[in-house]
Amino acid sequence: MYRIVYLILCSCLMIACTEKKQQLPYYNEPNFTPIFLQNESDVNKQITHTIADFSFTDQEKKTITQKNIEGKIHVANFFFTSCGSICPVMTNHMKLVDKAFKNDTNVVLLSFSVAPWVDSVQKLNVYSQANEIDAKNWHLLTGKKDSIYTLARKSYFAEEDLGFTKDSKDFLHTEHFLLVDKNKRIRGIYNGTLRLDIEQLIKDIQELKKEDK
Repeated sequence: MYRIVYLILCSCLMIACTEKKQQLPYYNEPNFTPIFLQNESDVNKQITHTIADFSFTDQEKKTITQKNIEGKIHVANFFFTSCGSICPVMTNHMKLVDKAFKNDTNVVLLSFSVAPWVDSVQKLNVYSQANEIDAKNWHLLTGKKDSIYTLARKSYFAEEDLGFTKDSKDFLHTEHFLLVDKNKRIRGIYNGTLRLDIEQLIKDIQELKKEDK
């Protein structure tokens, strides 16, 4: 009898440890040093970095701001419509994320153009049609270059530790996908050109959703 109780307790401890291991880290600085925290009060004290307020226009001429991601998980990436190298791969991979959460209004996808002087709303609309992007929660965004680049580098740490050093005139081109939680804190970084990374991103979104339960 005692042995059975002991085995049950051990199993419970193993499950608890496994759940702790699944907790996604927080990223508070451009060097992407993972910070693992379980206690919400510790998170509030130690994790000071959040995605800054923004306002851009999507492929449907809708104004998208931080209000659209309030209380929601979102994934951000950076592309431009005339990119013939990594962007088509990233777009196809983002479509996998879109497919996995197609009817989930609590998951938002934001694709920021790094060539907004070329990527007008009309161009983004044509691009979305050509790539069969019809999800209401996937926004292809354009706006002022300085605003996009500042948000990319200082909020999303799009170029890692270069985020605070590059001049806004330097062209931004990154393959990174960033996972951000409902409190606008960065929880993951992935190579958008690698299928395995995207599969992990999808799993991590599912884990992040469990934190709300």
